[in-house]
Amino acid sequence: MLRPAAHAILLRWTESRFGCSRRVGDGRVDAFVRGRLTTLRPAAAADVERLVAWHADPDVSRYWDDETFTRAEMEERIVREDVEAWIVEEAGEPVGYLQVHPNGLDMFLIPAARGRGLGPDAARAMTEHLIHERGRERVTVDPYAWNEGAVRAWERAGFVEVSRHEADEEHTASWILMEFRGRS
Repeated sequence: MLRPAAHAILLRWTESRFGCSRRVGDGRVDAFVRGRLTTLRPAAAADVERLVAWHADPDVSRYWDDETFTRAEMEERIVREDVEAWIVEEAGEPVGYLQVHPNGLDMFLIPAARGRGLGPDAARAMTEHLIHERGRERVTVDPYAWNEGAVRAWERAGFVEVSRHEADEEHTASWILMEFRGRS
């Protein structure tokens, strides 16, 4: 349980950062974005070990340039000023990670959660939140061209291909710029 002063700081930070929180009866912060199948909530310190383990799984890290993280690195990553870290949940169970950055979104689901429409649902829910609640005019994603499953999932979420690019300083392989245009 957080001390009252720490709780007040966390509440103000969450409200200013996510723009969608409110207090619930016991004083906890409720900051959720809800899809039809998924709920997204801000990542918290309690998620650090889970995120470290998820990134250590080769079937996750291969989609993130084989990046793995220590606990300390992950603690820093989830509180970055320029990136919002979110946990994707299905029926209250964590099944993935989504990050919001100035240009758009990045996301992965754990292997057991793939192929059930959860990724498109979470992506659409967050994108619609960014557009309708936060006033974003444009939301993009940049999957690798070789990741055909992700490209199809982003398309199901309402993203369309804008352009293709070769590897660069931020991408280790050819990638596709996709922009949200609405439900497909």
